[in-house]
Amino acid sequence: MVERATESEEFLDLKEPDSIEQIEDKVQRAQEQLLQLKRQQDLIEKQKRELEELGRRQEQFQQGRQEVVDNITRALVVLDRESLDAQKRVEQLRSIREGFIHHLDVIEAINPKNWDNAELAKELSRSLSAVEDGRAEYDRSRAIISLGNAEDPLETISGDSQQMFGNETQFEFSYWFKCGFAFTLPLVGLGIIGLILFFLLSK
Repeated sequence: MVERATESEEFLDLKEPDSIEQIEDKVQRAQEQLLQLKRQQDLIEKQKRELEELGRRQEQFQQGRQEVVDNITRALVVLDRESLDAQKRVEQLRSIREGFIHHLDVIEAINPKNWDNAELAKELSRSLSAVEDGRAEYDRSRAIISLGNAEDPLETISGDSQQMFGNETQFEFSYWFKCGFAFTLPLVGLGIIGLILFFLLSK
């Protein structure tokens, strides 16, 4: 029986238990591996966050780029159309201005003092025609000049002029009315006193 046990022990390869130093060494290596894995995990998470931020900024760039391109493209179309309309309006206003200057020169050049009595009817007809042409040009151009304005600038100018002259006329009339009343008041008083004396003396 003892011999069989001895033979069995010869075939068994039993490992001796680790020493305390070996165990501590294994624990330390395991901790270092865990620390390295933790660092790798932190690095991977950092790279993940950077990639996510990069993707978000790239998407933001694409959306912003498309939005700005669309807005500027539409704005350029509007600007081109507005510029063309503005050029046409400037040409119209320049033409109107030249026409006004022409009619003004023609009308201001008319001097009735230089008319010949024999040609009076002819000169008068020619002058009236020039005035009517100027009036027609003025009326025809008012719609173009006031285009895009809430108020007609020519009407505003005319209204201001009429108001100015109207106030001046009203001021002059009231002024002279008061002056005339002040001048005639003593005469009226003398006349009333004279009538009273006349009636008293007649009795």
